[in-house]
Amino acid sequence: MTEPDLAPTPTLTDVLAARDLLTGRLPATPMWSYPALDEVAGATVYVKHENVQPTGAFKVRGGLTLLHGMARERRRRGLVSYSTGNHAQSLAYACAELDVPCVLVMPAGVADGKVRAVRALGATVLLDGVDMAGAQAAAERLAADEGRHLVSPGDTPELLAGVGTAYLEIFAARPDLDLLVVPVGSGTGAAAACLVAQEFAPRCRIVAVQSAAAPAAHDSWRAGECVRRPIGTAVEGLATGRGFRLPQRLLRGRLSDFHLVSDERIAAAQRLLALHAHTLAEGAGAAGLAAVLARPDLFAGRRVCVVCTGGNASAAEIAALGAGDGNRTSG
Repeated sequence: MTEPDLAPTPTLTDVLAARDLLTGRLPATPMWSYPALDEVAGATVYVKHENVQPTGAFKVRGGLTLLHGMARERRRRGLVSYSTGNHAQSLAYACAELDVPCVLVMPAGVADGKVRAVRALGATVLLDGVDMAGAQAAAERLAADEGRHLVSPGDTPELLAGVGTAYLEIFAARPDLDLLVVPVGSGTGAAAACLVAQEFAPRCRIVAVQSAAAPAAHDSWRAGECVRRPIGTAVEGLATGRGFRLPQRLLRGRLSDFHLVSDERIAAAQRLLALHAHTLAEGAGAAGLAAVLARPDLFAGRRVCVVCTGGNASAAEIAALGAGDGNRTSG
């Protein structure tokens, strides 16, 4: 069993419907600016705090949207998907709310804390594969063998519509933004940002950012077709080895630019968020700030929003926060 090649493209109407569904289930997350961070960045930086979601990441918006919109017969079959952490927690959280059986396949080397978090929500976790590609293959085999509904983390329209609600909140709070910088793993967040900005903030430039050590989405966007690339990044939330068709379809013609940053720059941005924005960010959640700091020629003097997509930092990431100089951005 494989994922559909041509999932329907979500529309702004779908994002607005997701907002209505999530009202009362998830409160709007805060967005703050921090003078000390602005001084380092040379720009007015607004941090959208998706790290305060109940699962610690923005993807819970998509999981709840998917599960609540799913036919009861399909839910009864149970779900299976694959993830390095945040997507897994999102589905586990939504499945727990609706008492739906859920199996999440995670790469064998994923951080123990992320595995425990998914299991604590009642989902079954299988560790299989050295990376996302291996986990995907195992999830597809399980879906075929057990008749479970396979959920793609990138090519599922309901997930993209759900995460789009974060950008409705951003543009409602700051319609005057010059730039919005969104980290990319599968690309659902950046694609949703483009979809929402087209209607509510057409002058705001949407910039995607990915680790230079796992550039599959970036290279897919540049090439105009989905490509595969090796995964060399330690940033689990960005560790995807291929482009996903649905988000790439929405990024094409809408995204202003796509930047690559090193893992070292991401780690430096994590330290800055901890020091100046009182924020524990996982690597993916700090990638937007890393991109701003890497290109002062593009961001200096602008009103910029960076999305802290998650705060599920591993024990190793937390330990590393005390290392180095939080004001250094080389790398």
